[in-house]
Amino acid sequence: MKLEDLTRKGILKIPPYLPGKPIEEVEKEFGKKRWVKLASNENLLGPSPEAVKAIKKELPKIYLYPESPCTLLKQSLAQKFSLSEESIVISNGADNLILMIVCAFVNEGEEVIIADPTFPVYSNATQIMGGKTVRVRLKNYTHDLERMEKKVTRKTKLIFICNPNNPTGTIVSKKALDPFLSNLPSRAIVILDEAYREFVDDPDFPDGIDYVKEGRQVIVLRTFSKVYGLAGLRIGYALGTKELIHCLNQVRDPFPVHRLAQVGAIAALSDERHAKRSVQMVQEGRRYLSSELEKMGLNCVPSQANFLFVDFKEDIENLFQNLLREGIIIRPGKIWGYPTCGRVTIGRMEDNKRFIRALRKILRR
Repeated sequence: MKLEDLTRKGILKIPPYLPGKPIEEVEKEFGKKRWVKLASNENLLGPSPEAVKAIKKELPKIYLYPESPCTLLKQSLAQKFSLSEESIVISNGADNLILMIVCAFVNEGEEVIIADPTFPVYSNATQIMGGKTVRVRLKNYTHDLERMEKKVTRKTKLIFICNPNNPTGTIVSKKALDPFLSNLPSRAIVILDEAYREFVDDPDFPDGIDYVKEGRQVIVLRTFSKVYGLAGLRIGYALGTKELIHCLNQVRDPFPVHRLAQVGAIAALSDERHAKRSVQMVQEGRRYLSSELEKMGLNCVPSQANFLFVDFKEDIENLFQNLLREGIIIRPGKIWGYPTCGRVTIGRMEDNKRFIRALRKILRR
């Protein structure tokens, strides 16, 4: 029997998700050195010290199953955002929440509208459930809401808006999003993926939680992976009306978040000092890198995230390999259809300066 006859229809055609190259992998080819990984949008300041202390304290209890609904963390989030606990669901990272959303709402043949390019997990999850992904090309590197609205049909079930968008770092403004939401049919659910929300300093950025409080048909995704520096623990949360969150709980794993992630997230949430330092690091680094890249004559997309999307004006795979030889890992843009572009995570200032030195050496600028 053919493999195609055994699997769920369409899953063998799903392109594999390609993360940024881990340090362990490049060490096999280039050897051990002082690597700077600017490929996965991690918080290079590291995790909250309070989170680390809480995790160490919890370690002896890992023989126990985790508390399934994450009650204490939900209480902390509910208090932070002035929402009811019934409006919050916590799971194994935002990736898992995306899969939960598609599992809960998308039937075979129904449509999911996304930008192109954007975070690939949206389309992968849709394909798993037999849905149809409708892609709308970015306009000026950001979501083209006008064209996305025109793509809405009777089969449209979900619309994903990554805000700020990954990989470009651009935002959809409140001025643009408000009428877009108002014009949608009631059968369409908008997913606002705000993984990078904390790094935004544009005053016209819309806070998705405001739409939740208004009772809009919106689900907001947030994560502890970025500003809180807990990417390795895999923990994220979704916010929405009680009715929408109830649907997500129907497809939620019994124990989706382990004990260490729960206590780490609670501690990180209360460590405002570390969060502020992380945001300050990114915003200062963003200004520095943008300025230095401009001096080199390179085009840099204005970003509101903890990364920059840069047109290096030469073959990105060749540049990627040359940067690896200098101990720098970035994310090539070829996977998104940009053969001369790359995505660069903003790190500590010493990381940013090392990247610029390496780039000047390679490009001789």
